[in-house]
Amino acid sequence: MAGFFAGYGAFFRQFREQFETTGAIAPSSRFLAAAMTRFLASRAAGAAPVRVLEIGPGTGPVTDCIVRQLRPGDVFDLVELNGEFVQILQHRFEAEPAWSAVHSQCRIVQMPIQQFVADSPYDFVISGLPLNNFPAALVREIAEAYFRLLRAGGVLSYFEYMYVRPVRKLLTLGAERRRIVEIDDIMAGHCRRSRISRDSIWINLPPAWVQHLRKND
Repeated sequence: MAGFFAGYGAFFRQFREQFETTGAIAPSSRFLAAAMTRFLASRAAGAAPVRVLEIGPGTGPVTDCIVRQLRPGDVFDLVELNGEFVQILQHRFEAEPAWSAVHSQCRIVQMPIQQFVADSPYDFVISGLPLNNFPAALVREIAEAYFRLLRAGGVLSYFEYMYVRPVRKLLTLGAERRRIVEIDDIMAGHCRRSRISRDSIWINLPPAWVQHLRKND
């Protein structure tokens, strides 16, 4: 419980200081975390080991679900840009039993995801990045990185807060509206081509959709 409040406090502090890259006032709820990891959790018993990439884990609410689903031989990489969040994640891998049990299978990398290069593609890419806060050109780069890092047949899961882009398109003007429209076009295009399901998570602050996309080539 102390770890939860420490993580919540750090998240709120980073929201105030670095809203553009934090993007929420609270960590993801356990319901959102469960939805983000449901394809990983649905693996058949005895399935081959998998490679998992989490992008923008923050203080680790989704990470906590992932580490509990790892099996022997799985590989789990985390890419996080925020230095304070990296320190929190490192501490959790050292201090929390469920995390430390798989520490040898995990790696934290501090860098922008568009600069990250992997030695092999991933079976699951799970992203908590606040895409609506970024310039449209950066969103395009990030989306390209998602699919570059995903193996053929692999699943990308990411969330977005409900109705944010439609509301912003109605309430904003000029360059800001053009930015939101372009982001919407970029991500809607990927969803049209690759989406396999969408979950609605109402018990979250704010409520969110989780988009699940499969790489087809």
